[in-house]
Amino acid sequence: MTPEEPALDLDLVAASLRADSTDVSTFVESLSAKLEAAVPGRVRVQRRRDGMFGPKRVRSVAVDLGDRRLELLAEGGGVEARCSRLSGGIVLRKETVDTDVWLAMLSEGLATEASRSEATRQALERLLTQ
Repeated sequence: MTPEEPALDLDLVAASLRADSTDVSTFVESLSAKLEAAVPGRVRVQRRRDGMFGPKRVRSVAVDLGDRRLELLAEGGGVEARCSRLSGGIVLRKETVDTDVWLAMLSEGLATEASRSEATRQALERLLTQ
């Protein structure tokens, strides 16, 4: 990112991520799609089919941002947010955090990534304007 380019607004990132949060299932599906588009190499999404012929739904999304792995697990109409510390790809510590705290960590991590990578910054700008 060059000095004349505007910094990515953390509040705008967080607001965009929370936009679909009223319906947990829709929120998790939307967040997963946005993250897969914004940082595809750092996101793992696990989907499972509801029943034999039901649609595949997101069960978990994990994104690695620096020395942190952020996971969101969706089960039983709710979500569990986790944050792990990594070293060399190995989880050192894992803790459950409040969803708002998780979203703040995610938006901060994405903003940091955007400051390092022009492609990530452009993907995040598209994510925020959709």
